[in-house]
Amino acid sequence: MEGDKYRFGEYELDLARHQLRRAGEAVHVEPRALDLLCHLVEHRDRVVPKTELLDEVWGDRFVSEAALTTALRTVRLAVGDTGSRQQVIRTVHRRGYQFVAAAAAAATVLEAGASAGPGQGDVVKSTVVGEPLGADCQTIRFCRADDGTRIAYASVGSGPPLLKAANWMSHLDLEWTTPVWSHWLGGLARKRRLIRYDERGCGLSDWVVPGFTFEDWVDDLETVVDAVGLDRFPLLGVSQGGAVAVAYAVRHPERVSRLILAGAYARGRQVRARSETESAEAALDLDVARVGWIHQDPRFLRVFASQFLPDGTPEDWEEFTAFQRQTTSPSNGVHFLEEFARIDVSDIAHRVACPTLILHSRDDERVPVSQANELAALIPDSRLVLLKSRSHLLTAYEPAWDEFLSHIDAFLTE
Repeated sequence: MEGDKYRFGEYELDLARHQLRRAGEAVHVEPRALDLLCHLVEHRDRVVPKTELLDEVWGDRFVSEAALTTALRTVRLAVGDTGSRQQVIRTVHRRGYQFVAAAAAAATVLEAGASAGPGQGDVVKSTVVGEPLGADCQTIRFCRADDGTRIAYASVGSGPPLLKAANWMSHLDLEWTTPVWSHWLGGLARKRRLIRYDERGCGLSDWVVPGFTFEDWVDDLETVVDAVGLDRFPLLGVSQGGAVAVAYAVRHPERVSRLILAGAYARGRQVRARSETESAEAALDLDVARVGWIHQDPRFLRVFASQFLPDGTPEDWEEFTAFQRQTTSPSNGVHFLEEFARIDVSDIAHRVACPTLILHSRDDERVPVSQANELAALIPDSRLVLLKSRSHLLTAYEPAWDEFLSHIDAFLTE
């Protein structure tokens, strides 16, 4: 048993006493249903198959899946997990169930700057209990770029560091509660200290900023590295964060020990267009996203979500869209997309001097696999691993996710 108590929202689950409480008051739950909840919480780092739940909760006693369905419904009613959002226990079609709510030991507290909002050097702590691989505390701090932009960064876990370059649609706090990113945090923080930050215009960093260019993003990564006090470290770049990581590794070869690129690209869609047709497709993609963001039209945003999660359900896309809206403003969303399309590090990628691991979904519908091939050809000491997936952002429910983590662990421990 990893820990005795887990808190999520208003609820506290005491495994030792076999008790669920809400706001300090005991919540009556039928014993089998409570056993089910305890097992899901203890194994929240993975999808738990139905057969395992039947074996663990009912043992040798033969029961049908109807008993499991009833117990699950009882648990969901007890913890307020009603409706289609499934923010506590998520149903994974044909596979089983997973506890997806963030478990916290204490409410978020502000250590400095509480009266006027966080500023330079301020600290916000958000303790997370029972993270699958020992990360028991997230600490959020703030630093300032040279142009005055306030950048939020966070550290969670213990052990050797892994710095993740910022990518779009991040929110240091809300990522713990969304199925878009929560499994990334738990997986990447296993046996190491994961450091990440919200890029300017996004998440807890300043949304109104003087500059909004690719070079600003690289400068912000540099600012965070200095604020954290890292000397030499492995660097992870996801999606457009991969290009930022490449540029930083070229700028500071003495600091980056290893580079990991996931779903990354050297050239944005407008830059890599080789024909009128490809240029038109790139322009259309940007127009669709622009309309969706400016008007917050759920139909357009759903198209965008389906490119990131092509095998997702309508509920997945709804969750993805809702998270998008919380991470940045509509005008910033448009700025991001326009700048992404113009990214080009193809002329400097050959100067990356450290070993590099390139991971990419073979059938990625947002960033084609040709971009991974290009990065592998450009970066001298690189290796390419193609994963059996269509997702741009790997979900916790596909086999490629475990393979993804295994490759990273092996690469970082070589």
